[in-house]
Amino acid sequence: MGRLISGRLASTVLVASLGACAVGPNFKSPAPPTAAGYGSASVPRETVSSPGADGNSQRFVADLDIPGEWWTLFQSPQLNTLVEQALKANPNAAAAAAALRQAHELYLAQRTSFLPLVQGSFSATRARNPLDTLANPTSLPQSNPYYSLYTAQLSLSYLPDVFGATRRSVEAATAQVEAGRFQLEATYLTLSSNVVVTAVQEASLRDQIAATERLLQLQHQLTETVKRQRALGTASDLDLLAQQAIEAQTVATLPPLQKQLGQARDALTALLGQLPSEEPEQTFRMDDLTLPSDLPVSLPSKLVEQRPDVRQAEANLHVASAEAGVALANMLPQFQIDANLGSSALTLGDLFGPYTGFWNLGASLTQTLFDAGALLHRHRAADAALDQAAAQYRAAVVLACQNVADTLRALQADADALRATLEADQAARSTLDLARRQHELGTISFVAVLNAEQSYQQSELALVQARANRYADTAGLFQALGGGWWNRPSGNTP
Repeated sequence: MGRLISGRLASTVLVASLGACAVGPNFKSPAPPTAAGYGSASVPRETVSSPGADGNSQRFVADLDIPGEWWTLFQSPQLNTLVEQALKANPNAAAAAAALRQAHELYLAQRTSFLPLVQGSFSATRARNPLDTLANPTSLPQSNPYYSLYTAQLSLSYLPDVFGATRRSVEAATAQVEAGRFQLEATYLTLSSNVVVTAVQEASLRDQIAATERLLQLQHQLTETVKRQRALGTASDLDLLAQQAIEAQTVATLPPLQKQLGQARDALTALLGQLPSEEPEQTFRMDDLTLPSDLPVSLPSKLVEQRPDVRQAEANLHVASAEAGVALANMLPQFQIDANLGSSALTLGDLFGPYTGFWNLGASLTQTLFDAGALLHRHRAADAALDQAAAQYRAAVVLACQNVADTLRALQADADALRATLEADQAARSTLDLARRQHELGTISFVAVLNAEQSYQQSELALVQARANRYADTAGLFQALGGGWWNRPSGNTP
């Protein structure tokens, strides 16, 4: 009868705890932004086009889906190889993946709190009784004061989730897994974007160095020409010194470019998770890349679903909401059920025999009456953490929209700058062609030809930089829109 009553009591408490309401706020995803665009950075249908390399117009397509491997749009097999290698070998990506696994295991551990804790124990005791006593703990004759006692038992402890502390804790652990997942996606997105931008930077620097070296050759020829003219008396010392100064200034621009190229190679190697001595064999020039023509643009309401950092901030907000519920539940009465079942005997052979069994069942309620306000302050701290997480979520949304607006402005400005730079480059080229024809006719000196070619090479430097800006900002747009992680095949997940 006692066991029946105890079983019913335990079942009643269990059902009541599962059916009770969890205290604290019930989390709801924040409402998405209602803005229809990005302010004055309104999206045009397309950028301006220009003749020549990378001068094609880029069309902005509303709600165009983003491929999971968006870097393949640059049509560079070498770039694809490096991005894939970085996603697999970069230590930051490995750390984020390990953090996600940790969060998942902690969630599984927290989920076990719904079930009772059952422990088994066995103890053996050897003791001696005093001979001259009236109390004998055993039924054995007093002739042998030594005895052994063996006890085997199962202990059960269960905390009924009456006010939802356990459910809120599991809810927080679930949200932590979501936060870890989007932290990993944000790491992949940042990593792939950095590889693309660094490759573009390398390509730009290599072309700038080539143009600078050609410019330096022209200036050296010009310096030698001025020296001969000075020897003939047709040029002054001032002319020679001025030309030598210009050549020296050009020489001074080459080491910084070479330093930047070396640092870009080091950065690319580090992104691959390798030491500087393990520099990749792939190198890049601007002509190795293709500028994507169709660019996606998502509305702010969809952007918050695509950006990993925004989704991570939302998950962190969910964690803070659940932990506020846990802090409130901790202020309320705490229930606990304990039970023990076992056997105790003087010999191992009698263990679990007749009349050796014992059991007990009990329930307790605990309410903190005085803790100097510790629980209250923890509850207020949890509420403050919830306010902080809400503010951080809003900041993440604002930053996401700002990133998109910035890249849209940049892409439009890049196209305009490339057109102007191309026009200047074409004018310098035409000037150089005219100077060469006039020199062949004998109407101008060779110095004038060299000056024209020097101007042309300087315009080529500006053109390389303008082309690189379009590539870098195009990669920036894909990063600002979330990178298409939702379209990455599961089999291709690093």
